[in-house]
Amino acid sequence: MSDEPHFEALAIPPDAMEQGGIEVLRAAVVDGAVSVALRRSFDDPATWGRLLIDLARQAARVYARETDLSEDEAFERIRAGMEAESLDPDSLN
Repeated sequence: MSDEPHFEALAIPPDAMEQGGIEVLRAAVVDGAVSVALRRSFDDPATWGRLLIDLARQAARVYARETDLSEDEAFERIRAGMEAESLDPDSLN
């Protein structure tokens, strides 16, 4: 058995493979903490807010498919986590 580090990458989205694009965010869990690489990508930082909400909605759909939570319940839990994290200015991993 190898002690070499292993990274499980996601597949590139099909529409990005077909049409091209620019990766703007990559996140990984490393030893229980989130490791992130991103590029600014947008002129207006508010666009990141819309992107984060879109990600939360997509994550809620995955939870609804893979757990007993409904999409609404999962989204509310995600939203509550975002709110709690936003109250701690020193919470950056």
